[in-house]
Amino acid sequence: MKNKNDIRSLTLDELTSFFQKNSLPSYKAKQVYEWLWKKSCLSFDEMTNISLETRKLLKNKFVINHINIDRFQKSNDGTIKNAIALFDNLFVESVLIPTKNRTTACVSSQVGCSLDCEFCATSKMDRIRNLNPDEIYDQVATINSQSLNYYGKPLSNIVFMGMGEPLLNYNNVIEGIKKITSKTGLGMSPKRITVSTSGISKMIIKMADDNVKFNLAVSLHSAIEKTRNEIMPFTKKFPLNDLKQAIKHWYSKTKKIVTYEYIVWNNINDDDEHINALVDFCKFSPSKVNLIEYNSTENSLFNSASDNIIDRYIDALEKNKIPVTIRKSRGKDIDAACGQLANKLK
Repeated sequence: MKNKNDIRSLTLDELTSFFQKNSLPSYKAKQVYEWLWKKSCLSFDEMTNISLETRKLLKNKFVINHINIDRFQKSNDGTIKNAIALFDNLFVESVLIPTKNRTTACVSSQVGCSLDCEFCATSKMDRIRNLNPDEIYDQVATINSQSLNYYGKPLSNIVFMGMGEPLLNYNNVIEGIKKITSKTGLGMSPKRITVSTSGISKMIIKMADDNVKFNLAVSLHSAIEKTRNEIMPFTKKFPLNDLKQAIKHWYSKTKKIVTYEYIVWNNINDDDEHINALVDFCKFSPSKVNLIEYNSTENSLFNSASDNIIDRYIDALEKNKIPVTIRKSRGKDIDAACGQLANKLK
């Protein structure tokens, strides 16, 4: 038997055309579309303003391949981690991070990852497939519901910092964001969305040329080529000079400053040479730096640098008028912190 198409793969025009071909009112297609996206409907049976006969037709022709929360964990600090079951029995993880003034969704873009960052647990998994736009959307809709249920406020921010490299699933990530920001979807502002990349230069250029409205973060971790190649071997294909030119292009097109995500490790990038290299790298285009707390992934080569070294980074950046923030990790007790997502639930 032929597999049914996921109805959410249809555009509104395609859905309207289906209704017309089946001698059904066009406006009903808009109602179904609203159920699918704005109301995050999981079943045709939930579409109460659609006739039973029409729902039966939809069931016969289509499926809704929605995600399910397979396992749920809540950290001592309030962070929530979801193990998300996809329609084909694969899994990804997503995280809700609550703070006093906001709630942030950390979403995944791929099942596994094709990159080889030595310090990241996800990189030890094979990349099995890209997530579809609806699977990306569903993560956000699910976390938005959790934010309302547990913290009494809607989701305020979204970061693509979960499993996978978003720019290696570019088209689906862009389509997912379009739905998230659409008035027919969740209606979130693109200014509240950040896409984080490990530095795929040519795709940063494409994003800029596509005139995207969301924010860009780059996982840098070293502005010295040799060190960066050692801790992130794939970057040999994306040298720092190419990354620099891509970020210049990004700013010239979007006028949005880039955020550099940067972890400081003992005996890796904890000296003046690395501090000065980061300062110099930040100067060529407007930027800010997030110094991220390292979260153990059972690789003995990586250990957090001392507070003294972190302070030296902060002093050097501030003296050069480069905004810097210390980003404390959340959800470490449930392996939900940055770099720890690997479908490993306790």
